[in-house]
Amino acid sequence: MPEFGNPMIESYQFMLTLLVVLAMSQGAPGAEEDTDKTESQQRTVPSFKDGEAQIVDGFKDSDYWIRHDLWVETEFDSDNNGMPDRMHVSVTRPRQTETEGLKLPVVYISSPYFAGTGTTGREYFWDPHQEIGEEPPKRTAQPPVKRRGIRPIISKSHAKQWVPRGYIVVHSSSPGTGLSQGCPTVGGDNESLAPKAVIDWLCGRANGFTTVDGYQHVSSGWCTHKVGMTGTSYNGTLPLAAATTGVDGLEAIIPIAPNTSYYHYYRSNGLVRHPFGFMGEDIDCLYEFIHSGPEKMRPACDTSIRDEEMHNNFDRVTGDYNEFWAGRDYLNDLKPMKAAMLMAHAFNDWNVVPEHSVRIFEAVKKKGLPCQAFFHQGGHGGPPPLKLMNRWFTRYLHGVENGVEKDKRVWIVRENDEREKPTAYDDYPNPQAKAVVFHLQAGGPKRGELKTRVRGKQGNESLIDNYSFNGEALARAEWTKHRLIYITPKLKNPVHISGTPSLEIKLACDREAANLSAWLVSLPWNTRKDAKITNNIITRGWADPQNHKSLSESKPLKPGKFYKLKFDLQPDDQIIPKGQQIGLMIFSSDQDFTLWPEPGTKLTIDLDATSLVLPIVGGKRAWRKALTEDKKKNDRESTKAD
Repeated sequence: MPEFGNPMIESYQFMLTLLVVLAMSQGAPGAEEDTDKTESQQRTVPSFKDGEAQIVDGFKDSDYWIRHDLWVETEFDSDNNGMPDRMHVSVTRPRQTETEGLKLPVVYISSPYFAGTGTTGREYFWDPHQEIGEEPPKRTAQPPVKRRGIRPIISKSHAKQWVPRGYIVVHSSSPGTGLSQGCPTVGGDNESLAPKAVIDWLCGRANGFTTVDGYQHVSSGWCTHKVGMTGTSYNGTLPLAAATTGVDGLEAIIPIAPNTSYYHYYRSNGLVRHPFGFMGEDIDCLYEFIHSGPEKMRPACDTSIRDEEMHNNFDRVTGDYNEFWAGRDYLNDLKPMKAAMLMAHAFNDWNVVPEHSVRIFEAVKKKGLPCQAFFHQGGHGGPPPLKLMNRWFTRYLHGVENGVEKDKRVWIVRENDEREKPTAYDDYPNPQAKAVVFHLQAGGPKRGELKTRVRGKQGNESLIDNYSFNGEALARAEWTKHRLIYITPKLKNPVHISGTPSLEIKLACDREAANLSAWLVSLPWNTRKDAKITNNIITRGWADPQNHKSLSESKPLKPGKFYKLKFDLQPDDQIIPKGQQIGLMIFSSDQDFTLWPEPGTKLTIDLDATSLVLPIVGGKRAWRKALTEDKKKNDRESTKAD
């Protein structure tokens, strides 16, 4: 990639490129003047059908798209060099925005990943072999990121989808990545203000320049001042980050599997927890993974952001919530937000767990903003069907009154259905879902029972921590001292869970600290790839007993003393089929998520003071039905078989 050069030369190159593109567009097929047509008939304009933007022939040929890049000046100086940081931005637009004066709305994607990323090797993560509440072993920093990319294109993502439908597509690199100045902060204020500056430029309120250090302006006169943002994972976080600034012109966002709180990504109810598949990763590892910015500024950023801000505040000892984490929780910043939101997430996303989207969806609903949600049963990522995204952007960016705000609020892909064919619901959680309380009946080392009513005292049962057994092995074990499990009777009819299960538990520990993990599972465990039960894990949750009173202040446990705590498992919407049993598994260290202390910690559970709350569609009546044989249906099936 060329380094920053002479501003006059780069300006000349920029203008030369633009002139070449204009010449091509004037000589393009169909560009000749047709004297038999009116001026309005000659112009190429967006087309709409059934409330959706259609592919327009005049927009779809990428050979005639105009591509150029620039740097937008922000209002912050995150690398502390005495000058406002500038963000690298690239634009892809139909030629008609130059040759015919056409103005179009923008679909904007921002990312820290466009210019390359670092390694995900475990040798550069934190060692999970750490005793709870003690200092972690030292780790080795990742090698510097090798920046990649060729100007003027930052990324080609989303262009083929949206430019032919009458949009301009804009990309930008986050602070401290690619050719953008500044430092990556992984959720800091500059990651919200950077896309805000780009939107301000698109709406004529900020300055854009042809070079990183020059002063020749670039205009955005081809923009209608209507902007929408989308992206997946980190790229889905940044639309929400921009929306929290309340910036004018950002009309709609479609975040897909966004990380809405870095505390909820790297911690859980006071516990140090890792995203699935990345054992030992923490926020400083992600900082190094994305830090592809200008080489000369990297040492200063490493010192101020990673070594001082992160290492002094992220607290891998207690896992407590503090100001550092609060400043990286977008739920705390929603007040200025005014953009319409279509949220997307998967209920089996164990990287960015589903609470990230559900918590924001609930808050945005309370604000009274237009919002919808799309959920599916897969893993990390997965956008809504194009039809949903198209209707959303058509309504809020093109201003076409297609009635999208009157559509069903929630779309959920049901088990074994195609991703493009979700089922519509009035809301999430399902409005018909009601809390059903389940109690534990003794027998956990083997198989205890999970019932809505338990007669008599059940006493205490204990387990011994051992991280070397993973969750699946523990759930499938016929008997083990390393977990307690309590299961319902076999379902005779399906049961629909919709919402956030919660666990209230009373426990004692023989040490001052311990991990606490809980899984909700569907049994028997599926081992066949073609079986209808494709995922036996209904949901999971983790908590630190030391934080039983406060998320921000942990206190050592007194060995042998019982403590009460209550915490949520991850939100879910799942139909458990007949023939299965629902099981609550309680254990200590989760091999795939928590720290790995030396085995041997003993947890004792007071069964009489422990309960599980499940949000079941139809409530207790539906649960009773799930356990009752449908004799009429069985008779009909028998008759049909005869």
